Amino acid sequence: MRSFLGIDIGGTNIAVGVVKEDGSLVKTLSVPTGAGRATEALVKDMIDTSRAVVTEAGLTMSDISSVGIGVPGAVTPDGIVLSAVNLGWKNVPLAKLVGEALQLPVYLGNDADCAALGEVLAGSGSEHNSALMITMGTGIGGGLIVNGKIFTGCTGCGTEPGHFTFVYGGEPCGCGNRGCFEAYASATALIRQTKRAMERDLGSKMWELVDHDMDKVNGKVPFDAAKMGDETALAVVAQYIDYLGMGIASIVNTFRPEVVIMGGGICNQGDYLMVPLNETIKKYCYASDLLPVPKAVRASLGNDAGIIGAGALQMSAESR
Repeated sequence: MRSFLGIDIGGTNIAVGVVKEDGSLVKTLSVPTGAGRATEALVKDMIDTSRAVVTEAGLTMSDISSVGIGVPGAVTPDGIVLSAVNLGWKNVPLAKLVGEALQLPVYLGNDADCAALGEVLAGSGSEHNSALMITMGTGIGGGLIVNGKIFTGCTGCGTEPGHFTFVYGGEPCGCGNRGCFEAYASATALIRQTKRAMERDLGSKMWELVDHDMDKVNGKVPFDAAKMGDETALAVVAQYIDYLGMGIASIVNTFRPEVVIMGGGICNQGDYLMVPLNETIKKYCYASDLLPVPKAVRASLGNDAGIIGAGALQMSAESR
């Protein structure tokens, strides 16, 4: 069974792991990202950590087939990071830099695409060949897996499920457009919707949950208040789930994946989110009375998904 190195570049840490062909993780190590540092310093940490994790796994570099790197930005098929805003990178030949140092083939992928691939290989999507992954955080990330490989499109940059136009002329989005799905269904959007509702209802229990400090509002607040029976919070949660389900159904109608994998802290609401979400997706899916509707399930690998998916990039490339 082949072994691969998977590197997941996060905003806080760079996680590196030895990944087996079946998606199992042999050993992982991490090092602080230190975003904003010189590219050379960050790449050196990646290389040093890669060597260390291989040694701790009881292997040598000759046992490793390739290196896969999940990058928080846009990458090209020939190994260039076109842009990674949080790292301050633009047109960085990352595959060349890492490959020359480790003397191994290097594959790059978007970090969200890698997480989706990891979940299909070894997580919640392991029984399926195609999956849509949606992650709700500051924005909406995600990826599409078709026949066990990342759908990268003609540019190699994959999909951006958070940035199809959801509402014409709607809420401003961080990408510069208006009305994006992300502007209605991300955790950031939920917080904004919650604050607006609180301003309209000064008697809402949500005020008590944040000690009457608007700055303490997070994505958990409306759900907690809704479970207490607060009518305003119930309306916020219902509207948010409707936005989320409608947007997911729109993507499902386009690609028809076998399963929808959900990630992000909001998913910690469990069935309180997932049961109505699945009902909403079915409500908005085309011909849902005639065609099977993919079930939305929670991601199961956590932070390991990105490492596993990055390690599997060579296998994804081989199956094209």
